Amino acid sequence: MKKTQFYIVGFSALMLCDTLTQVSFKLASNHGGEFVMQLEWFLSIFSQPWIYGAVLGYLGSFIAWMTLLKHAPVGLAYAASHLVVVAVLAVSAVYFGDRLAPMQLVGALMIVVGIICLSFSEAEQD
Repeated sequence: MKKTQFYIVGFSALMLCDTLTQVSFKLASNHGGEFVMQLEWFLSIFSQPWIYGAVLGYLGSFIAWMTLLKHAPVGLAYAASHLVVVAVLAVSAVYFGDRLAPMQLVGALMIVVGIICLSFSEAEQD
């Protein structure tokens, strides 16, 4: 597999797993009700299938992240890992109906532009 393909697959897997984790936590908390420090609340959370989606997402993220760190430059890997913020922002707007403020959109755009700039910088160094 070419380096570019590896990065695309690896960062896509990381983004997918991290997004699954965040969305699963949101869904588990929505179904678990308001937080109260009682055993019943914790049992209700752990009876939700979404909490196990979050655990699986964390495991997938860990595997993807460790694999990427083994092969990708640390600076690019760290920057690209922030694409998760953009993905979660998009999912929260589409799936949960969250309203996006203009500054959130500007921030997401800056993350994407920064990663593009870093990837061009890495390509020039190769």
